Amino acid sequence: MDKKIVTRFAPSPTGHFHLGGVRSALYNYLFAKQNKGVYILRSEDTDKERSKKEYEDGFLELFNWLGLKPDQFFRQSERTEIYKKYLEKMIEDGFAYVSKEEIKEEGQRSEVIRFKNPNKKITFRDIVLGDITFDTTDLKDFIIARSLTEPLYHLTVVVDDFEMAVTHIIRGQEHIANTPRQILIQEAIGAQRPFYAHIPLILGKDRAKLSKRDPEVIPALEYKNLGYLPEAIINFMALIGWNPGGEQEVFTLDELVEKFDMQKIQKSGGIFNSEKLDWLNKEHMKKLSNDEVKNKILSSLSEEFQNEKIVPIIFERISKWNDIKNMERAGELDFFSKIKKPQYDKEKLVYKSSSAKETENNLKLAIKTLSDLNEENFTSDNIKISLMKIANGLKNRGELLHPVRYALSGKDKSPDPFIIAEILGKNETLSRLQKAV
Repeated sequence: MDKKIVTRFAPSPTGHFHLGGVRSALYNYLFAKQNKGVYILRSEDTDKERSKKEYEDGFLELFNWLGLKPDQFFRQSERTEIYKKYLEKMIEDGFAYVSKEEIKEEGQRSEVIRFKNPNKKITFRDIVLGDITFDTTDLKDFIIARSLTEPLYHLTVVVDDFEMAVTHIIRGQEHIANTPRQILIQEAIGAQRPFYAHIPLILGKDRAKLSKRDPEVIPALEYKNLGYLPEAIINFMALIGWNPGGEQEVFTLDELVEKFDMQKIQKSGGIFNSEKLDWLNKEHMKKLSNDEVKNKILSSLSEEFQNEKIVPIIFERISKWNDIKNMERAGELDFFSKIKKPQYDKEKLVYKSSSAKETENNLKLAIKTLSDLNEENFTSDNIKISLMKIANGLKNRGELLHPVRYALSGKDKSPDPFIIAEILGKNETLSRLQKAV
């Protein structure tokens, strides 16, 4: 091709934007950027009743957050005069006509503009699916406008693509049925046919098409509120239905621009796997600086948990930022609080076959050895060395480590006791061990 590559993504602001649209936008963005071309974002807002500014604002905010900034932005509602000229010319040239045959519910006649179907077969080459043939006879004379100033989707999309010199139309396979109508209109207005690439549907884990009832189908901006990183959303959506080959799974946007290849888009549906999204999000979180991680975690915690030593423990256990508030809400961090003391069944302090007396003696040994550590040396490494000297002399190390950990946390599952003790500090640690005794 000797033309400049131009792609476009054209959402309708008639409802909340979902992640499926992100993938279409992303593929258009990647292909344009890879070829030093132009990526256009177009708001298809000609449906005056259903189009709302809040929905348009929503997807504009989303794409800004994701880093998919368009080179050009258009609103169809601002292009009515352009569509009117094409409609008038199509009527004049015999490609369209005013029909008075439509009957409204209240029994009144209504004028619409119909496309005069030449009733022929059309074959187009799809980059993903190969040659596709339609017999357009079944489409009859279809409506392209309610009036000269009320154009409909099939007309506006073709006119815009022609006027904006779009070379490649990359969109979901649900749009295949729209293609023959649009090709007929292209031929009528003298537009060159763009290249088509219809990308696979997004399926749930059961391999059924995602429906609005599926938990994954939430407004795309909600993923921002849930604490996902934009880099992870981009990475995840790129891999649904496209595989670059090789072992690499974690990609930045720049790496995707470099590696994207439409020939490697699969024909069959791609699976939306939320566990994979969480895994990718954690991988991208690991790329953040220590300061970014620390600030994000501490800013998500209540005042009683404001302790930098807690940061690595929390980071190890989360896959997205919202997990922090969920952990705190569920009481999973309570044992780090000096306000909320652990409450537990005393029987659970005893390790397996140990007796209560043995457990008591072991706890007293732990108190004695930890009392000998001064505050500034009260680190997890020093605590571990001190306690392991005792534990290694017992029949089973758990006879000491279990009651110490349980006394400090009050939880069946928790980080190791050495880390908990360091975070709590010497006084609180000894206080909890004494309570256990």
